[in-house]
Amino acid sequence: MSLTATLYQLTPSPGMLLLIIGAIAMIESLAMVGLLVPGVVLMTAAASLAGHQELSIPAVLLAAFVGAVTGDGVSFALGYRLRGRVTQHWPFSHHPEWLALGARFFQRYGSFSVFLGRFVGPVRPVIPLTAGMLHMRPRTFTWANLASAALWAPAYVLPGYLLGQAWQRRLDVPPGLERWLIILGILVISLAVTFSWLRQQVSRSGRLYRLLLSGARRYPLLRRLWLDQSEHGEVPLGIWLLLVLSLGGLSGWTILVIHHDGPLETDLAVQALFQALDTPWLRTGSEVLARLGDRYGIVALILPWAIWLLARRRLDALTHGAAGLMGIALLNVLSKELIGRARPFAPEHLADSLAYPSAHTSTTVVLLGTVAAFVASELPHRQRFWPYWAAILLALPMALSRLTLGVHWLSDVVGGALLGLVACALVQLAWQRRPRASLAPCPWTWLLLASLLLATVRVVWLPLA
Repeated sequence: MSLTATLYQLTPSPGMLLLIIGAIAMIESLAMVGLLVPGVVLMTAAASLAGHQELSIPAVLLAAFVGAVTGDGVSFALGYRLRGRVTQHWPFSHHPEWLALGARFFQRYGSFSVFLGRFVGPVRPVIPLTAGMLHMRPRTFTWANLASAALWAPAYVLPGYLLGQAWQRRLDVPPGLERWLIILGILVISLAVTFSWLRQQVSRSGRLYRLLLSGARRYPLLRRLWLDQSEHGEVPLGIWLLLVLSLGGLSGWTILVIHHDGPLETDLAVQALFQALDTPWLRTGSEVLARLGDRYGIVALILPWAIWLLARRRLDALTHGAAGLMGIALLNVLSKELIGRARPFAPEHLADSLAYPSAHTSTTVVLLGTVAAFVASELPHRQRFWPYWAAILLALPMALSRLTLGVHWLSDVVGGALLGLVACALVQLAWQRRPRASLAPCPWTWLLLASLLLATVRVVWLPLA
């Protein structure tokens, strides 16, 4: 059965899929929920399925257009009717800064802000509500709403649609692997939605945070622990949650690997999939990432930053980062020796190395996760998720490169990622035990260029380690 036929069986009917596309466009434009929904991920997935089913492009664009216009229209009507009472309703009762951001944008661009705001992620769901609260003329708003949606729909939908159209033509997926490919896509989308929801819940204004705070106030022991943690600011609930989930996931996953004789069924299916997708340029890129992720590559990437921290006399940041990298190196060695799992393929430089967990993956997660945490601490609270998403997008190619080269099973990569998250959480808990001075200002442009230069030297001249 081909991939297209499989998708036909698993996806909704054409009419239902058009309704889903329209609903995603509308929800992402709604002031109450648009900021909490990963609309780009959901719309790309839905548009890709529409491309697989070869739905009419005008129908897909019309569905997205109608949904976007409706969402902005509802937001404008709410703002026009409620005005100042908007701040009394969730989520703005807990996030007044979102309205403040929309108000500043509206004051800067005036009536044109409704048109521009459609294409600016952080303010997209807020601008129509703000326009209504400030009693913008309905006729002016309607024209701006229609014009911006007419441009937004193609730019937002067509990339995903073309991805769905090109998938089967570009990739000759062997029979039997389509199911795993679809499951992987659904898993990525589910994790993205869960990540966004949990990030919101464990912030100071999140329901989970407030629920735990309420419980801590009732019991003396919990209250004492809570006060100890929050003495210098917000309780690092998100980091504790990360530690608990990643440690639990690592324990369960490792037990599964140990008690399974040989590779998992998923490992074999994913290995066959990546063998089918293997191309010269993909292998070359994976070999470059392999060099960047070994000990020479890591040193090349961090050396300029370490020198800068020494020059700034920020030994606290330097020692925490170094402790994370040295700790994950030690954990990788111990885990490999204890579990003793063989690699699916071991080139000469890895002849004596074991598979579980993937050291490249875990080290990359620790390096990027620690950097993301340091960067996020310098940003306003509402913008702190951007460095973490950037770290995820940068770590993903490194993890996938281990599968492209065939030197790890998928379960090795998953175990490495979970182990890296455990180390990241421990480093951040140690870092946040007391207040720290700001690391700004930082000549990040020059440091990044220096890291790239050293990394290039490493890739071109030094052998694999």
